[in-house]
Amino acid sequence: MRKLVLTLSVFITFRAYAQDALKYQMPAQSIMELAMAAPSPAVNFSRGDMMLIMDRTGFPTIEELSQPEYRLAGYRINPANFGPSRASYVTGIRIKEITGKREYAVTGVPAGARIGNVTWSPLKKSFAFTVTTNNAITLWKADVATGEAKQISSRRLNDTFGGAFRWIDEDRILVLSVPAGIGAAPEKPLAPEGPTVQQTSGKAAPAATYQDMLKNPYDEKLFDYYFQSEPVIIGAAGEKVIGKPVVYTDIAPSPDKQYLLVHQLSRPYSYLVGAGRFPSEISIWDLQGAVVKQLAKNPLDEVRPKGFDATSNYPRGYQWRNDAPATICWIQALDGGDPKKEVPFRDVVNTLEAPFTAAPVELVKTKDRFNGLTWGNSQLALVAEGNSSKQTVKVSRIDPSHPGQDPVVIIDRSENDRYNDPGDPVMVKNQYSRSVLYLSPANELLMIAPGASPEGDRPFLSSFSLKNGKQNILWRSQAPYYEQVAEVVDPAKQLIIVARESASAPVNYYLQNLKKKSAAIVLTNFPHPQPLLEGVQKQLLKYKRKDGVDLTAMLYLPKGYDAAKDGRLPVLMWAYPREYKSASDAAQVRGSAYKFTRVTYGSPIFWVTRGFAVMDATEMPIVGEGDKEPNDNFIDQLVMNAEAAVDKITSMGVGDKDRIAVGGHSYGAFMTANLLAHTNLFKAGIARSGAYNRTLTPFGFQNEQRTYWQAPDVYYKMSPFSYADKLKAPILMIHGEADNNSGTFPIQSERLYNALKGNGGTARLVFLPQESHGYAAKESILHMLWEMDNWLMKYVK
Repeated sequence: MRKLVLTLSVFITFRAYAQDALKYQMPAQSIMELAMAAPSPAVNFSRGDMMLIMDRTGFPTIEELSQPEYRLAGYRINPANFGPSRASYVTGIRIKEITGKREYAVTGVPAGARIGNVTWSPLKKSFAFTVTTNNAITLWKADVATGEAKQISSRRLNDTFGGAFRWIDEDRILVLSVPAGIGAAPEKPLAPEGPTVQQTSGKAAPAATYQDMLKNPYDEKLFDYYFQSEPVIIGAAGEKVIGKPVVYTDIAPSPDKQYLLVHQLSRPYSYLVGAGRFPSEISIWDLQGAVVKQLAKNPLDEVRPKGFDATSNYPRGYQWRNDAPATICWIQALDGGDPKKEVPFRDVVNTLEAPFTAAPVELVKTKDRFNGLTWGNSQLALVAEGNSSKQTVKVSRIDPSHPGQDPVVIIDRSENDRYNDPGDPVMVKNQYSRSVLYLSPANELLMIAPGASPEGDRPFLSSFSLKNGKQNILWRSQAPYYEQVAEVVDPAKQLIIVARESASAPVNYYLQNLKKKSAAIVLTNFPHPQPLLEGVQKQLLKYKRKDGVDLTAMLYLPKGYDAAKDGRLPVLMWAYPREYKSASDAAQVRGSAYKFTRVTYGSPIFWVTRGFAVMDATEMPIVGEGDKEPNDNFIDQLVMNAEAAVDKITSMGVGDKDRIAVGGHSYGAFMTANLLAHTNLFKAGIARSGAYNRTLTPFGFQNEQRTYWQAPDVYYKMSPFSYADKLKAPILMIHGEADNNSGTFPIQSERLYNALKGNGGTARLVFLPQESHGYAAKESILHMLWEMDNWLMKYVK
């Protein structure tokens, strides 16, 4: 009788017409308990003898998320406080001695304060942070010795671009503040002054389908008003305004604290691209605000060549050299920004030293697109470059004291070859309090690597020879734990902080001396945040698809489950496809069975408490080797992946082949709709925030660089919208009404739903008010989980 009542209640839940009003619902108790568990604290290390333990906010309410919001030039801001409209915050901070036992709370902060942007001072004697209220963002500073915090200025900060303040030295902070005489915001006219016009002059300007762009002259006025700021230096001697109010994107002090690198925007603005490609002016100021050198005045960057490695033909990437007192470096494309051009070099890195009167110096040229510089000292820097089409990365060492010398390659690999990833170098602070490469007396780097292996991820710390590229592993994660180096406290002494977790224990932090090989010292003791998951079984599955490519998935089974006694279970398979240029890269094992199971709001693991076997991170590689593009055979490979996963879970005696659901978010939602349209493997599907018609993303998507006009057949065949008449399995589509992700406009879900409805499919479309590509509000998340749970119970379990 109870089963009949439950069946009727689920049926009644979904009997409503499409237009029936529905209030926010609550999921099953086990799901709600997991979803609403308080987040574990975050930590922040001082690279010394102190750490911060920071309590974090949970989910905001839908009322908080519904506060006024402007979407301008790719940014979402709160007009009431000149800050981001969607952010997470810290609610409290504790200071802990790493090598001692003292732990004490930061005091002086208002109760309920929303703390953000926590940043250590250069000498780590204090740290600064912002406190956000409904109408202002203010700057605060805490003394590490006492834990006492206080507001250091009554000025409102402008944090619309992020990075509203920077330390100059231990006593001075540069802030971007809301101008003192800003006046009232522009009023929206009752009637427009004229039409909104865009015009192209025959030059190709391919651009991704970004959202939140400026749309009309009124948006331009709003952008000018809310993104303008006034640079002010705040110190013990008082406050000093050093520049007039304009739209500054960043102002960075030089290492020697004598100059400022200033980025600002100007008109004309674009309705096609975001603020990052608006006309810009880059200059060097002194600390009084006087212009010392104008470096560039770049026009609107709206017209670019095709391809993911395409870039601006204007100077870009201006930054201070970390290992020098005051030297600017920047990048200039040598191929006009066009990756299709055959040229000996793609980019050149230029430098200019104070007093900035000499000619720029060519430091190094790269054969592939420049990806970054890591500074060490006057004889060592690392330059990274890569090729997106070939999915390759390369790192070379250079000697900055000898500009123009050929770089010496030390790392050259596929970006997807995780087994041979040597990791990232350990950094230390130099005399300017800037991060530079640690270099041992033996001329070796220290590297922190994810440690992927056929046994799963086993992070390690190694020494790396700059002479021959050989690595010597100094420390490595050991089963049954998943451990990572969270901080290198003293690289010379090999004193490190390790973040340790296991399948059943949450992350905690330990101080470890590798040279002395002494027992690790416990620094934190965070409790299990979700006790309901204790006893859940976790297993890394390995299997092959029919063409021989190795695949993996992480399997979760209910507490106490025994296949021999309990029989087969319904299955929820969750995945996200990824493209590879090598079958061997695609076959590598990813993840670790020893990682702690923490269920976040978007996870499928909730349903292990509802009697499901859950296959999470189910590998769905799409491979195109040599001259072949992965997406040329997207559907065939997707089906092979799914068939192999289904065969694996059913051959184990765990999964019931007649009760399997598939789901995913974003590109995983796109995958879900395709699998339902092209296979009969699944009883139902769940697709969140997806794109289903690739003609609506005509200038590329994911790793597809060809345009719709270059590969129309690929775009058509990859679109589940094209096969809506074949998609008969029930599909639940959930989408944020304010999705801000490139390509996943809410209209994507609306159009697929209409197509399914017109072709007699079974579908449910849920739009979550105020939500972006990811979901934030407590009510939205609980309702999403309720929708998913009801769908799985009705159509699968």
